[in-house]
Amino acid sequence: MTRKHNSYSQNSPVVENLCAKCVENSRIDADLYAKYDVKRGLRDLNGKGVLTGLTEVSEIRQNKIVNGETVPTDGKLYYRGININDLISGFAGDGRFGFEETIYLLLFGELPTEEELSQFQKLLASYRTLPKNFVRDVVMKAPSGDMMNTLARSVLTLYCYDSNADDISYTNVLRQCLQLISVFPLLSVYGYNAYNHYQKGKSLYIHNPDKKLSTAENILRLLRPDRKYTELEAQVLDVALVLHAEHGGGNNSTFTTRVVTSSGTDTYSAVAAALSSLKGPKHGGANAKVVGMFSELKKTVKDWTDEDEISEYLRRLVLKDAYDKAGLIYGMGHAVYSISDPRAKVLKGYVEKLSNEKGMHKEFELYARVERLAPAVIAQEKKIYKGVSANVDFYSGFMYNMLGLPKELYTPLFAIARIAGWSAHRMEELINAGKIIRPAYMSVAQERDYKALADR
Repeated sequence: MTRKHNSYSQNSPVVENLCAKCVENSRIDADLYAKYDVKRGLRDLNGKGVLTGLTEVSEIRQNKIVNGETVPTDGKLYYRGININDLISGFAGDGRFGFEETIYLLLFGELPTEEELSQFQKLLASYRTLPKNFVRDVVMKAPSGDMMNTLARSVLTLYCYDSNADDISYTNVLRQCLQLISVFPLLSVYGYNAYNHYQKGKSLYIHNPDKKLSTAENILRLLRPDRKYTELEAQVLDVALVLHAEHGGGNNSTFTTRVVTSSGTDTYSAVAAALSSLKGPKHGGANAKVVGMFSELKKTVKDWTDEDEISEYLRRLVLKDAYDKAGLIYGMGHAVYSISDPRAKVLKGYVEKLSNEKGMHKEFELYARVERLAPAVIAQEKKIYKGVSANVDFYSGFMYNMLGLPKELYTPLFAIARIAGWSAHRMEELINAGKIIRPAYMSVAQERDYKALADR
């Protein structure tokens, strides 16, 4: 078992006192934000993002203009102009896995031919390997309980193995991005296996990936002791990867990618920064919160078909009287969508199929009831400026749970998918390189005189 060194895990009274001073002298009067028309969070008063760039990688649509008025609509998501529903219907209708095709589309702006897809899959498979002894010397050393930290550390360490690490020519950056896309499943699963062994005392096993398998299949193969999985399990995970692969340039981790890329830094640093952003519970950790919330709900609500009892529990959540007392129904609501999240609608159908295979349809029906009842409860108890609907995190955590995936890997799975979008945006930022991204901040500190040390 590994233990954190005391000097890195305990606060001293001196630090506590200094922190109190930092907080006291760092608070800014909230009224000043309105006075100077500051768009906090780069959003206006209606929650709409401030336009800071242009992209062709993806587009989110959630409203339309009718007689000069903005009217909310069912959400739509486009990858390089192609509706995500059509993309998934296309490869699913052919009985194929689609994540690799999606990576190609996001990076290169067009759907691959059969030959191009085959060559691309072989390229990714050839890159799905780590430097000699990397697992032993890096992944297995000082395993962390947080896989996102493990993943970021591994990415930064890979910089040391790249003889052209700082070369930001298009060809070199593309090579780096494709290699990182390929090894993210290995870094994530191996990191979890090391943690599971050294910190939880479980058996350690390291499986090699199979070059003939898709990304989704390899994730399940790497994680499970017997390397076995069903066709439906792999299909559902593949669709989840496609749905999480990209979501516009304005989400926090993708914007981070573009901000850091604009400075001219290396690929490993840019990706590590994006990982650090995604780790935040306001961004990538919501699905684990959904699972935890439902765990308490199932213990609290005696009759899963009693809508009044369910609604009462949801009301307690909103009133900060249940679960983590944060006042949130996790998985409900999104910064962009109001009527519906297209990713949640697609994933819901696949999750229902998986729940039937796993004998968990009653639990799926409970999720569906909460999805239907929650908006009314939120509307009754909160003042909101737009509609509320289930987002992709609402069903993804349940799906991962049915697949037997550990909670420690929920956010890394998000990263395994989203690095496809990060890579596309990094390339687009470099190709259209302009000025370094540098938004303005206004100082509201009062000018004062310097006092000599003896007079303070």
